[in-house]
Amino acid sequence: MNERKLLIIDTSVLLYDADSIFQFRGNDVILPIIVLEELDRFKEKQGNTGSNARLVNRYLDEIRTKGSLSSGVHLNDRDVSIRVINEERQEDLPKSFPTHTGDHRIISSAMYLKNAYPDRCVKVVTKDINLRVKCDVLGINAEDYYRDLPSSVRDGNPMHSGTIQVSLDSDAIDHFYADDGIPLVATGVNQDVFLENCLVVATAHDSSKSFIGMVKNKKIVPPRTLGDSLIPIKPRSKEQRAAMHLLTDPDIPLVSLTGLAGSGKTFLALAVGISGLKNKLYDRIIITRSIEPVGRDIGFLPGTVDEKMAPWLMPIVDNFRNAFVDTSYFDMMRQKGEIEVSPITYVRGRSFTRSYVIVDEAQNLTIHELKTLITRCGQDTKMILLGDVDQVDTPYLDRYSNGLTIAIEKLKGQDLFGHIRLDRGERSQLATLGSNLL
Repeated sequence: MNERKLLIIDTSVLLYDADSIFQFRGNDVILPIIVLEELDRFKEKQGNTGSNARLVNRYLDEIRTKGSLSSGVHLNDRDVSIRVINEERQEDLPKSFPTHTGDHRIISSAMYLKNAYPDRCVKVVTKDINLRVKCDVLGINAEDYYRDLPSSVRDGNPMHSGTIQVSLDSDAIDHFYADDGIPLVATGVNQDVFLENCLVVATAHDSSKSFIGMVKNKKIVPPRTLGDSLIPIKPRSKEQRAAMHLLTDPDIPLVSLTGLAGSGKTFLALAVGISGLKNKLYDRIIITRSIEPVGRDIGFLPGTVDEKMAPWLMPIVDNFRNAFVDTSYFDMMRQKGEIEVSPITYVRGRSFTRSYVIVDEAQNLTIHELKTLITRCGQDTKMILLGDVDQVDTPYLDRYSNGLTIAIEKLKGQDLFGHIRLDRGERSQLATLGSNLL
């Protein structure tokens, strides 16, 4: 049996990662002709989706100079072959399946390959959950595109929460309070347990003593506080105290806050951002978020870019209203250029310097879109990623494959990154009840 697999790559994978066709070393990549048609429909689209569609077209145009795509072109340096096929077995599709749809034509191409190469493993690789389910029902192997998923997530381990719980001697806890912190080596705990910029919840195993602290430079230190701020704020939980520490630490330019609705993610981020403007740490606050869940580009909405983004900014506006009673302060800051609304679609090519960047609903972005945002950050810029990985609205992404989860898992423990998950709702008892039980 030929060990090289025949991997049918769906359009969703190519739009997610233009380099995906080169990532299947030791196998043969198959592109049904319908995939090229679908790419053609996306090439004019703005943002990463359109860019990826154009990149794949360029890659294929370059590859065809090395041989015939219909016969298959082997790329020796990557040990992968690329082939475009027009063969299908639509007669094998269930009668209820319309034969003209893209997904069903991809399935019929997979059926053709299974029949033509009975000694080969044929598999569909797609980000489309429903297509994977249909393939399974019809006896066709199918799987997600896993290149970006960290091994810790693929192996089913719990996602990084940003919190570490340890049991210490009473003497170690006394040391923490007496010296305003404690070196990791003095805790008596394996130092590999502690990740940089994580919240440590320490309890004594021989008394009722305890403390909370943050890991920084091989030491556990008390959490930082906001200090002077236009918005008086008092953390209501240890996780919120950790969030305040991460948001106010100038040595941590990238912070992610996740948690259920009403846990205070947006409010905390805004409070620190406004404080940073007041104290001249930043020149502006930039607010951006994904607009894909509504299913249409903002170009279809009337008005200026700011007016088009207004429906997606209501959570931010609501937080200003809660802090300042009305939205006049928000409007004033926008008029002065202290708050800027920047749709993710138009971020490519920009550079953010001395900016406080809030990325709302980051769970609806792919890791490639997040990479584009993060690489826009210049000197003295801090970026805050906000989201709830249990509320992913973008097609083809889930709580594990979305960009926010992948970024957290890949960056955890880095000096320049901090993460905390806020598990408790603070908006109201009703909001918390709804989040937990409904």
